[in-house]
Amino acid sequence: MDNRYYFQHLTKGQQAVYYTMAEGLSSLALSFSVPRMEMAELNDLLFRLRLDHPEIFYVTGFSCRVHPDASSMTMLPEYLFERNKIQEHQKALASRVRRLTEPMRNASEEEKERYVHDFICRSVRYDKLKKPYSHEIIGPLGQGVGVCEGIAKTVKLLCDALGLWCIVAVSDAAPDKGIKYRHAWNVLRLKGNYYHLDATFDGSLSKEDLLRYDYFNLDDHWIFRDHQPVIYPVPACTDSAQSYYRSRKLSFTKEDELCKRAAQAIRKGLPLAVHWRGGFLTKEVLVRLMEQLEQAAQQKGRHVQLSLNWPQAVLCLRFPQTAPQQTLITEEANEGEQDHESSSSEHHALGC
Repeated sequence: MDNRYYFQHLTKGQQAVYYTMAEGLSSLALSFSVPRMEMAELNDLLFRLRLDHPEIFYVTGFSCRVHPDASSMTMLPEYLFERNKIQEHQKALASRVRRLTEPMRNASEEEKERYVHDFICRSVRYDKLKKPYSHEIIGPLGQGVGVCEGIAKTVKLLCDALGLWCIVAVSDAAPDKGIKYRHAWNVLRLKGNYYHLDATFDGSLSKEDLLRYDYFNLDDHWIFRDHQPVIYPVPACTDSAQSYYRSRKLSFTKEDELCKRAAQAIRKGLPLAVHWRGGFLTKEVLVRLMEQLEQAAQQKGRHVQLSLNWPQAVLCLRFPQTAPQQTLITEEANEGEQDHESSSSEHHALGC
């Protein structure tokens, strides 16, 4: 299975440069020759190369030497560590990936995807300081921290190891909307269909008592409710039936059906995340739902607290024994993280 998605969308000439860079960086060369081109194009090719090959985690940038009349130029990579240290990290990361993926070798595609997603949500915390290694697989796999770029690359690396088709998708910044940096997530192919998976966003919403799947197998319509357009084309994701909440029968179009399902969680005293697709989640709809849920909870000696991910229409319900100070909380994936500056030295560094 060839997972070099971005390589396949280059011209023949660009592919040759991509291949040369892949060879040079994999061998940890201090310099190598590439055809002469604009620095912006070369930088873009390196960026695409590293989206295809997250195992090349140790490159932070490059400089070039060129003679005015030459048809080629010398590329000098900038490495995150010394050669010996890189090799130590490579061995440790390869061992870590083997240990993580071995138990899932014979699992179904759906089980493998959820395993990777749950590993990220349980084991990786967002690095608000944004250290350089957090943009690469060494952050999530080696340190248990990462930003969206490192998390998306880790998801791809684990999916590659498990035989799942997976790419890293990248959206552009939108300063006018308060989004200072690019964002990264994944697109997977399952049984011939393509789906968006944003483990960074789900990880930011998950709590110890409940993992979240708000961004698990979304189609284009739902993912772009709160994601910016991608900077490089990705396959169209048109199937909405395999989103987590729909496939688990936790997506509702009628208020009474949602309340019946919530009543089961109330009896067990467990939190519950559900998806609403019965029209717009207006203030009136929320008020009615809260009233019905509170009545059902009080019958069991409990109360209701609702956390709302409005863009994805996901309601997270908890049923505390004492009345909460806030009964309705608005959630936002990665809330506040756009305020931190990226510490990656790569020109195309992602900010969240």
